[in-house]
Amino acid sequence: MTPMATTTSLDTDAAWTAVLERDSRWDGRMVYGVTSTHIYCRPSCPSRRPRRDRTQFFASPAEAESAGFRSCRRCRPGASAPSVAERAVARARAYLDGHQEETVPLARLAREAGISPWHLQRTFRRLVGLSPREYAESLRTERFKRGLREEQSVSRATYEAGFGSSSRVYERAPTMLGMTPGAYRRGGAGMEIRFTVVSSPFGRLLVAVTDRGVASVTLGESDAALERGLKAQFPKAEISRVDAGADEWLSQLVRRVAARVARPGAPLDGELPLDLQGTAFQWRVWQALLKIPPGETRTYQQLAKALGRPRAVRAVASACAVNRVAVVVPCHRVIRSDGSLGGYRWGLPRKARLLEAEHSLAG
Repeated sequence: MTPMATTTSLDTDAAWTAVLERDSRWDGRMVYGVTSTHIYCRPSCPSRRPRRDRTQFFASPAEAESAGFRSCRRCRPGASAPSVAERAVARARAYLDGHQEETVPLARLAREAGISPWHLQRTFRRLVGLSPREYAESLRTERFKRGLREEQSVSRATYEAGFGSSSRVYERAPTMLGMTPGAYRRGGAGMEIRFTVVSSPFGRLLVAVTDRGVASVTLGESDAALERGLKAQFPKAEISRVDAGADEWLSQLVRRVAARVARPGAPLDGELPLDLQGTAFQWRVWQALLKIPPGETRTYQQLAKALGRPRAVRAVASACAVNRVAVVVPCHRVIRSDGSLGGYRWGLPRKARLLEAEHSLAG
C-alpha cells in the first residue's frame, strides 16, 4: 500500500527523509502517523522508525487527530509550550528563512533570537543538527536547486538564491549538486560517463568516471549486470564503455581504484577525485567513513554519535547503503552494535573478505 499524506502540499519524500534522519528542523512543519499503532509523532521523535508503508504525514497535530491518531507520549507532538531554547532557535530559523538572500552575522541572529551568540550556536546545532551558517547554506542551496528545476537559467538561479557569484556556485557544485548546475537543471541529461570493467580479488570491478572524477565503483560477478546497474544509477546520462588504455584519464583512475580494491586500506599517493551526488547529511556520513582507520570498524550507532546525531542510526545506514563507490568510500567498515556485519550493497561475503584483508594489512 502506498502511504498517503492528508495534506497534499507536503513533499512526502522530503518528509520521509526527515523522519529517517530525525530532523528537528521539520518539527512544527508536520507530524507523521503510524497506521499500525495509530500514534503520531514529531519527526525528531526518538522512537523506533516505522515502515514507510505504514507512515502517513500531516501538516498539524489537529489533522492527525482528526484522522484517528493519538499523540505520542515520548515526543508530545501536540504540546503547545516549547522550551525557551526551542523558542529562541525557532526565532533564529524564522529570521534565516526570511533573509535567505543575505549573509546574516551570528551576532545579529543572536539578537533576533534573544540569547547570546555562543548559546545560540550551541543550542541551534543541538536542536537542528546544523550550525546557523550551515542551515543558511542549506536554505540557499535548496533555493538554488528549486530555481534550476523550474527551468531558470543558471545565472538567474544563482542570483535569486543569494550566491554572490557564479564562480562560487561552480566551485561548490560537486558537493552541492553532484554535477554541474547546467547538468542538474537538465535532470542529469548531458552528463558524459565513461567506464570499464576489470578483474579484482573481490570479483569484477566496474569503474565509471566523469571529467570531474570517479562517479561509480561497483563489484559483482557479471560485466553485463554491472553495466545495467550503472545505467540504472544514471538513466539520463550518456554512458559509454571504453577499452583499457583508450582513455588516459579513465585508465589512470582505474589503476588507482584497482590498487585500492586489491589492497583495501593501503595508503595511496594522494586522494582520488570523486564526482558524487548526495544530500548534505549523506556527504557528512561519507566523509566520516573516510576517517575510519583501515583495519578498524565502527558501528552505525558510533558513527551517528560522531556526527552529533545519535538518533540518526537508520539515516546513517541509509547513507552507507546508497554509497556508489565501493571500497573507495569504505562503508564496509561499518557494522552492527552486536558485532554482526549488517548489510552490504555488494554482498556480505565480500564485506567479510574486505575486512579480513584490511586486518591483515594493519596487523
